[in-house]
Amino acid sequence: MKISIITATYNSVKTLEVCMKSVLNQDYNNIEYIVVDGGSKDGTLDLIKSKAEKHRSIFYSSEPDKGIYDALNKGIAKATGDVIGFVHSDDFLADNTIISKIADYLKVGGFDGVYGNLHYVQFDDTEKIVRNWKSQAFSPKLLNRGWMPAHPTLFLKKEVYNTHGYFDLNYKIAADYDFILRIFQRVDYNFHYLPMTIMKMRVGGASNRSLSNLIQKTKEDFHAAKTNKIDYPLFVILQKNLSKIPQWFAK
Repeated sequence: MKISIITATYNSVKTLEVCMKSVLNQDYNNIEYIVVDGGSKDGTLDLIKSKAEKHRSIFYSSEPDKGIYDALNKGIAKATGDVIGFVHSDDFLADNTIISKIADYLKVGGFDGVYGNLHYVQFDDTEKIVRNWKSQAFSPKLLNRGWMPAHPTLFLKKEVYNTHGYFDLNYKIAADYDFILRIFQRVDYNFHYLPMTIMKMRVGGASNRSLSNLIQKTKEDFHAAKTNKIDYPLFVILQKNLSKIPQWFAK
């Protein structure tokens, strides 16, 4: 089983090496690593090139894009793996066995996708957990409570994207939530929760970087819920936001 991992990056030289090492050091040997750069000017591209010279599994491009979801869509289109996952440039896989474990579950269980837990960590001290996003086994009723899996932990079979499309670029921050609602409402898919930390994410991402971004995300979340015919979308988004509060205390 080939697993494609996509990293979208733009001027991320400070964090990208840790991100890339977490992928390149995996003990699973059938990884296709696609790095989509948005035309960085800070040395990011030089770092990518130096890694690509040493690792034949890396495929990269560098050109202007319309934001992270456009970059991820470009990566999905290029991916040739059976399964696709994302490791954003500020993030890194929790340990070197993550991909092997994901592959084992997908091979044996016949699942269409798997997801797990995520740790938000301090930007400059990644050993310190700031927020613990612990997920749970999926049930369709959870979607009406504002639940979603942590998107960076979600690994899906490529055929899911081939069938239901990529990220909607009309969303600037919440295209992942829209996509998850689209596919998790499908009764013909089987998603499995892995009770382990898959990803570590530095705090300060696009959705929580400022108050204006939080407001924009809430608006987009509401639109996504309404568009995907979630019952009582305003109440659902309120629950979605409130459900994050305990994560700050579960270290």
